[in-house]
Amino acid sequence: MEVIQKNSDKHGSFEVIDQEKSVAQMTYTWAGPTKFIIDHTEVDADYAGKGLGKQMLMAAVAFARRDHLKIMPLCPFAKSVFDKDATLADVLF
Repeated sequence: MEVIQKNSDKHGSFEVIDQEKSVAQMTYTWAGPTKFIIDHTEVDADYAGKGLGKQMLMAAVAFARRDHLKIMPLCPFAKSVFDKDATLADVLF
C-alpha cells in the first residue's frame, strides 16, 4: 500500500492505494496560498482499523512542513488527531 497525493489549484487529496485500488481518501481545499483545509477522511470498511487515516494525515503534515504550509483540520478525524498529538502543532492553523 502507498499514499499518493493529488493536487490542483483549488482541491487535493491523499489516497491510499492497494493493488491499484483506492481504499482510503483524505480530501482538502486550498484556503489561500499558504494553508489548506482538511475537510473529509474516508476509509473503505474492509480496511478500517489499519491506521490508514493516520498515514494520510501524516502525509499531509509532511507536505505542509516541506512547503511551509498550515493546516486547518475541519474533518472530525483530522481534528481529533491534532487535538491528541502536540507534535503536530507547528502546522496547525
